[in-house]
Amino acid sequence: MKKHIGSFLLMLILLITMAGCGSMEKEMTEGEKDKEDKIQIGLCFDSFVIERWQRDRDIFVSMAKELGAEVNVQNANGDIEQQRKQIDYFIDKGMDVIAIICIDSNTQSDCVKKAKDAGIKVIAYDRLIRNADVDLYISFDNEMVGNMMGEALVEKGIDGGKVLMLGGSATDSNVPLVEDGFRKVMGAHNVTILDSMHAEGWKAELASAYLDDHMGLVTETDAIMCGNDDLASKVVHNLKEKRMAGDILVVGQDADLEACQRIVEGTQVMTVYKPVEKLAQKAAECAVKLAKGEELEGTVSMNDGTYEIPYIGLEPISVNEDNMNEVIIGSGFHLKEDVYLNVPGKMPE
Repeated sequence: MKKHIGSFLLMLILLITMAGCGSMEKEMTEGEKDKEDKIQIGLCFDSFVIERWQRDRDIFVSMAKELGAEVNVQNANGDIEQQRKQIDYFIDKGMDVIAIICIDSNTQSDCVKKAKDAGIKVIAYDRLIRNADVDLYISFDNEMVGNMMGEALVEKGIDGGKVLMLGGSATDSNVPLVEDGFRKVMGAHNVTILDSMHAEGWKAELASAYLDDHMGLVTETDAIMCGNDDLASKVVHNLKEKRMAGDILVVGQDADLEACQRIVEGTQVMTVYKPVEKLAQKAAECAVKLAKGEELEGTVSMNDGTYEIPYIGLEPISVNEDNMNEVIIGSGFHLKEDVYLNVPGKMPE
């Protein structure tokens, strides 16, 4: 009798265990299904050398998460082949949408075609991918950025003067747009552009090296247009070593913290603030809409060299010492204590 009872109990334990395993198995399957049901977005960055890209990443990922999507972030570290491999990886993973901050605007069209052939939507984020027929290009008005740089120098009396242009990577589609905008303003005010250069891969040290190699032009120039604030940082540091900081006008873009500090210190005239939170949030919203097959609002048509593509362009903001508190500190982009760290006596109450 005891033997039968023991066998019965053993069978009962086994049945309970099997039922429990089945429940866990079902739970895991449903969990995996929930994950599969979530929109999957691949976000591929050029690199994080430029300060602002980390903000873009964090805001994009946060907004996408709020909208029920998951984001896989990859960083190509400035390597074109690595970026191509990462895009292939996203295609193999079956992403719903791929957003690309491309390294070279001219070499990714085949990657985009491969993604689109696989039924994946593609967003060119902040940098145009030429001849690629992307589903959306979203950026800032880059010609306006150049206009603002030029106008800031005009306000400082550059009319009839001389300027050097130290631009970013020549493979970045935004660079010629910014430079075109700047040249137009300089031309309208009879400013002579002594020379121009491009820092490969946005390597700021190349801008500093240029100054060392062209001291004759540096002593002749009234102003230096820098492709971004990272380049401006090295330029101003170089000018400080030559005891010329503050004498030569310097402009940049991106509103990096150090640039804002230089503006209130008096070694940089202005920067162009591009509210990346708006860009990243809008891009994430558009990515989710594209994944759902919904229509995008507020787009205009733009030619990428071959195709007419949907484009959303946000307006940048020119920032100098006069509106620093309103635009940068007021928006929470940087803290007042950080901006005025080196000149606390100038800190507004």
